[in-house]
Amino acid sequence: MKKTSLAVALPALLLSGLMLSGCGMFRSHKAWDTAKQESPLEIPPGMDTPSASEALVIPPPGANQPTANGATAATRGAAATITDGFVVSGDVETAYQRVGQVLDAGDIGQVTARDPSNHSFTVTVMAGAKVAKKRGFFGRMFHGNDEGESSRATAQQVLVTVSASGQKGSEVRAQGSAPAVAKAVDGLRAKLGG
Repeated sequence: MKKTSLAVALPALLLSGLMLSGCGMFRSHKAWDTAKQESPLEIPPGMDTPSASEALVIPPPGANQPTANGATAATRGAAATITDGFVVSGDVETAYQRVGQVLDAGDIGQVTARDPSNHSFTVTVMAGAKVAKKRGFFGRMFHGNDEGESSRATAQQVLVTVSASGQKGSEVRAQGSAPAVAKAVDGLRAKLGG
């Protein structure tokens, strides 16, 4: 009996002693103990700060020219006049006639003036901005948290011009307040395929 308990106790004692003394064997050697200080990254000359000399340059009037794949828009002045447009195929006369036919249909607005020599139309468009209305306690309780929207449409003047764009294209541009220009350009683009 004593041999059995000694045979079990001796390996257990050796194993526990090995575990207590072996904790040092299992320690991780930290890489930062042997790390050396490296020099900081250097930015190549001329690439550290972008040039800000032309950051606040105001473009000249008429710099807002539509491109073949879409229109560009620019706001001008305190009246928030916006210019937007698109390009259609065909010469200026043909495009002017097509724009006139679409505007005469009355879906976009009412033509108030025409200038064939400048290829332009003055159109009165009913457009307005959507205004979000906050609902009260009972409105939110019975209709959810959705906020209602209302639209205040007013008559707004838009100047539509047709001019040459390249050899086989014409650009149709609208100038006026943002909601009216958006309505006129979207309507013309849908009908003319611009």
